[in-house]
Parts: sequence; structure tokens; C-alpha cells
Amino acid sequence: MSAPRSPKNPRRELGRGERVLPGLWRLRLPLPWPGVPHGNAWALAAGSGVVLVDTGYHETGSLAQLERAMEQVNLRLEHVRLLVCTHAHSDHWGQAAPICDAAGCELWMHPNHAHGTRSVEDPDAALASRLEIGRQSGIPPAALERYAERFNRQMSSGIARVIEPQRELVDGVEVETDLGTWIAYETPGHAPSHVCLFQPERRLLISGDHVLGRISLYYDYGWTPDPVGEFLHSLDVVGRLDARLGLSGHGRPYVDVAGHVEGSRRLVGQRLEALLAALNEQPRTPLELAPAVHGEPLTDQNAPRLLQETLCYLQHLEREERVVCEPDDEAPRWRAAS
Repeated sequence: MSAPRSPKNPRRELGRGERVLPGLWRLRLPLPWPGVPHGNAWALAAGSGVVLVDTGYHETGSLAQLERAMEQVNLRLEHVRLLVCTHAHSDHWGQAAPICDAAGCELWMHPNHAHGTRSVEDPDAALASRLEIGRQSGIPPAALERYAERFNRQMSSGIARVIEPQRELVDGVEVETDLGTWIAYETPGHAPSHVCLFQPERRLLISGDHVLGRISLYYDYGWTPDPVGEFLHSLDVVGRLDARLGLSGHGRPYVDVAGHVEGSRRLVGQRLEALLAALNEQPRTPLELAPAVHGEPLTDQNAPRLLQETLCYLQHLEREERVVCEPDDEAPRWRAAS
């Protein structure tokens, strides 16, 4: 999951570790985002050590929280033989560099990770991209200026430093563990770099942020032509696996993976229908559409996420020739196709 970068939350959880199955541990790590208090990393027994899947968000004290969670299940950073990241959002690979430094292990991640690395390498470009999303959505210039001031004054990337993966985690790559072989499946949509891992004999799915126990949607806007279409196709990919236990990037393990896949697909459909219903009334900007699409008012905290998601739905419907963009000097408006 990717969220607007935010100042430190004074009330924070602590890292916690728990066994899910013999040879499989959940490491629950604190996050600084309102409404998203923690994320998961997963440790998989592998010979004399473990394969670590995902890393947590990097900030002051965060590596100690990972170590705390690992100690609770009798693991240490030096036990990590391989680091695998499901995607290049800061809460899933932000601590990759210090983990690899401490453990001397390799990093495997999908090669299409510029959406996560470029913002660290060029923060000015990252801010410019966010401001352009706001401009396209119809946010007034004064509000964008205030956002830019907060961005520059209070926010961190959540990434220790950029390192390149030693192996590209693409379709068919196998990860060997004591639980058996996990197979990588490319599942873009939530992020261009997203990959799920599936253990077929035990029917275990490490689903990252593609399918969550508590259904939630997010897409990276501007990096691929149609994130929503990619996400729906990726749901087909995961649905065919017939997994029985989902291990996601946030929340507890969940059963009924097929039901969660269908629930995600249904929620996409509901939001597309809500958007089209609003456009059937009159042309609107994304700023005007987002509350109708998501059923909640916009706030400083949720606006970047909800507007980006709304733009992705418009992009998807435009490719299907169901909506039309009407350019405007201030902000484009969208209307239903006649």
C-alpha cells in the first residue's frame, strides 16, 4: 500500500512477531500513516535461516522495530538468507538497504520499480507529479501551494536508500523454503512492480497489497496506461491459483481467498458505476467526482489517495470509450460518452 507521506504519528504501535504455521511467521511493523497503523513482513524458514518477504517502512527506529518483531519469534536479521519484496512501495521495500547490509543477503524485486525509486532519487520530480495530479483533479492553486509546503517541511520518503535487486522477480521465478517452493506471479495494478508468491502444495498466497483481508483499493497513477485494467487481470491470475490462505501486506491472514478476490472485483465495479452515474448528471472534475465514487468527503489526509484512484478509473473508462475528457485551462472535466 502506498499512502501520502506524512509527519510522525505520536502514538505508534510496536513491532510484533507471531507464528502463523510451523516455519512461517508474521512480523507486524508500525507505520506512520493515519488509518494504516501497521504493515506485515513474512519470514519463511529456509535451512539455517529465513527468506524475508517485505521490509516495513524506513524511519528513525524502524529497523529496531523489525528486530524486535523478529526476536519475539527467535529470529535475527543475520538469519535472513534472501530478501524478497512484493512491490516497490515504501512500506514493503523501504528498509531493503539496511537489511541487506546487516544480513549480507540478496534482494529480489520486480524490475519495473521506477514508481518507487524515482521519487527518492528526484524528490522535486515526485512533488511535481503530485501537484500535477492535483491540478488535473481541479484542486485550486492555493491549496496546491499549501500541500507543497507541507510536503517539503514535514515528510520523508520511507526509504533508507535505493538499491537495485540482484534478481528480477518476474513470472515463474521460484523461491525455495522449508515449506516448499513459492512461485512468483506478476500482478500489476496496485503497483507496476507488484508480484504475489504462491506455494501450490499448501495453497498459501503471499498477496502483498493486491488482495487484502480487509478489501481496499489503491493504484499508482501515471506509470502505466491502465492500472485498473491491470488490477482486474491480476485478480484473474490470482483467482486461478485456488489459494486457501492469504498472507497480505496489512492485517491478519485470511481464508476464503476466492471470496476476497471476488470482493475486490465487485468493489471496482461499484466505484466505476458510481463514477458513471455522477457523469450522467453533468460533466465533472475528478475533485467533484471523488466523493461520489468513494462515498466519503475529501480531507487533507485522504485527498491524494482518493483523487489518484479516481483518475485511474477515468483513465480506464476512457480506454473503454465510455467517458470523454474535455480539456480546460483550469482543470479538465469529464463527461459520459454519447
